[in-house]
Amino acid sequence: MNIRDYIIEKKLLCDGAFGTYFSTLNSEILPEKANTLAPDTVYAVHRAYIENGAKLIRTNTFSSNRNSLGCDEDELKENIRSAFNIAKKAAGDDVFIACDIGPDNKEDYFTISDTFIDCGAEIILFETFAEVEDIIPVIKHIKERNKNIFIITQFCVNQHGYTEDGISGKRLLEKCSNIDEIDAMGFNCGVGPSHLLNVLKNISIDTDKFITALPNASYPSVVQDRMVFMDNVKYFSEIMADICKYADIIGGCCGTSPKYIKRLSDSINLNVKFEVHKLHKEIKNSSNNKTKNGAFFAGKEGKKLIAVELDPPKNGDCTTLMETANYLKTKNVDVITFADSPSGRTRADSVLMSIKAAEEIGISVMPHICCRDKNAIAISSLLLGAYINNIRNFLVITGDPVPSTVRDNIKGVFNFDSVRLMEYIKEMNNENFSNDKLYYGGAINYSRRNIDLEIERINKKIKGGADFFLTQPVFDDNDIETLKYIKSRVNTKILVGIMPLVSITNARFIKNELAGINIPDSIIDKFSPDMSKEEAQSKGIEIAKEIMEKVNDFADGFYFIIPFNRLAIAQALIN
Repeated sequence: MNIRDYIIEKKLLCDGAFGTYFSTLNSEILPEKANTLAPDTVYAVHRAYIENGAKLIRTNTFSSNRNSLGCDEDELKENIRSAFNIAKKAAGDDVFIACDIGPDNKEDYFTISDTFIDCGAEIILFETFAEVEDIIPVIKHIKERNKNIFIITQFCVNQHGYTEDGISGKRLLEKCSNIDEIDAMGFNCGVGPSHLLNVLKNISIDTDKFITALPNASYPSVVQDRMVFMDNVKYFSEIMADICKYADIIGGCCGTSPKYIKRLSDSINLNVKFEVHKLHKEIKNSSNNKTKNGAFFAGKEGKKLIAVELDPPKNGDCTTLMETANYLKTKNVDVITFADSPSGRTRADSVLMSIKAAEEIGISVMPHICCRDKNAIAISSLLLGAYINNIRNFLVITGDPVPSTVRDNIKGVFNFDSVRLMEYIKEMNNENFSNDKLYYGGAINYSRRNIDLEIERINKKIKGGADFFLTQPVFDDNDIETLKYIKSRVNTKILVGIMPLVSITNARFIKNELAGINIPDSIIDKFSPDMSKEEAQSKGIEIAKEIMEKVNDFADGFYFIIPFNRLAIAQALIN
């Protein structure tokens, strides 16, 4: 029986973690080096899992690559062949073998996969990945060489369901569902069983592909430079019984020894036929990841502060935003800020978007509060609601006017301007929030004709309780000098606006249609209409970095505005 036919008839039980179990038998060498240096130990690990019920074992090749092994290509091929042959000998005729490829093998993907194919591989597994894009070419190459090879892709997510690249598990499974060459997809490593169960419950997707689930035994502790996992076999098997409702291939990752697989084999009903998956998101009440109270800048004296603006969506899809926000969390960004329908065009509410990001990701957030669209009652109730939901940081702005094309139907309110609203929040702090106050900042208009009037207005905002200021994106050297002058005249934190341009069209639009942002022709001329998307984006990031260097001596931090919430731009700027 081939693997497809097997899974249609019953659940497939995989082995546990080769590396962590191997280290209990031999801690002197890298597990993958044992393929040639200690083949008997490798064989013994495979047999231990098989004798305890595993029907699928993974070759000992997760980190078999030239870098990890410190070898040349011929030695790598020898290591791969040895690993495959040991697994084949251990498996006999009754156990499937998945040829294992880990994410650190990028330079060697084709060499490794070709070697496996030459050995007679029937299953190739890519596991613990953070993205699928890098492996699509090699996946297609494998199928071109042998269309019958069964390909599994597995991703490593955190307890919120995002990879270290900030990509959601849902997005990755959606991508894999549309790649014909992939036969099974799912998750391994990164989280314990309970969190993986929650990830699976909260994915909404219909797919006829097989689903895999191989969580860690638990979360490790470090004892004498070694990762140690708690012994929780009973708990693990109980949660895995629930995971079986969502997955067709189950097993374990880090910390799961043969006794874990034995318990799964004995306690879980694996005789369940395959059905097309209809994973529908369950509503849950998340309370563990509330953003922390207090100012986002508290306790960070001497450190460059990093605020990143993401655009709330124009529709109901916030997937890209949440992926980028999750990546920013991993890079210790100080605060994510959400604009309040900028340019007078409707987007998802900034406060509601902030609450979602704070609760689901656990990152400090700062919604913009714009005076344009809400009267005094609405703004008061909004601030109270935000406070109840643990939001403490705000950017207070007067707001762009309503676009002229819709003024017959939509009217600006402007019960407050930014200074008056700050004074109002100051009173709310005194009356309602004296023990746990709101923190708020304002905007600086560096392009005002009379800059001393702008400095006077900044000082009014400081008197009104403003703790910090963000600026519009800056591009022009004259504007940089103006900001430097402003900084010398006021005693407050200033985060300088940095926005990478992404195309010549984007640059011309901002220059000609967004008031208050000056882009000199010398920067426009660095772009051309025939640039590829990647070339233009790279040029925009290069310019942004140059501006950061120019303002570095006086800026208290940077306020990154990420066009279209593009993750690649966020990654480049943060790095």
